[in-house]
Amino acid sequence: MATPLILASGSETRAQLLANARIDFEVLPARVDESALRAGLDAEKASPRDVSDVLAEYKARKVGGKRPEALVLGCDQIAALKGEIMTKPETPEAACNQLAKLSGQTHHLMSAAVIYHENEPIWRHVGVVRMTMRDLSTSYIDSYVDRNWESVRHSVGAYKLEEEGVRLFTQINGSYFNVLGLPLTELISYLIIRGDLES
Repeated sequence: MATPLILASGSETRAQLLANARIDFEVLPARVDESALRAGLDAEKASPRDVSDVLAEYKARKVGGKRPEALVLGCDQIAALKGEIMTKPETPEAACNQLAKLSGQTHHLMSAAVIYHENEPIWRHVGVVRMTMRDLSTSYIDSYVDRNWESVRHSVGAYKLEEEGVRLFTQINGSYFNVLGLPLTELISYLIIRGDLES
């Protein structure tokens, strides 16, 4: 990479996606109080798409202030059911309740990414995926959460598609990378256009 890329996220999945694509980067997580930011955006009645975009930009800006010479990539993912934002579950019970709400329904995942360079946002993308969950029995939800709690506790929607969570869905419309939390193909295209990545 001609210009250094910094991932302003502690997400192991995002880091693995970049590493698998052979993109050189370093990790410098943006430590932000997402709940306070979301509360302010909720008060403004921001859409789930706008919430993901604003949070991604905030993270990129925070780290970008420390490393203005780099391309700082901030990311955020929001799950929304009928316009209601789902949060990461704090307890196994909350995860079970969330999955029960999503059961038999279609929800949307918004994966936002913003790049800051020299204290300015220079690129942004919000990928949207339409996720249709099959009807799940209470016993399956309970056993799923019991088996996967350590993994899904950090995921909006209380599932991980790259693991057993794929069994929860009947239909997925959109990019697999967006489900994982990073609009990777769009990011690669931008880095190639900039001349920071070879093609």
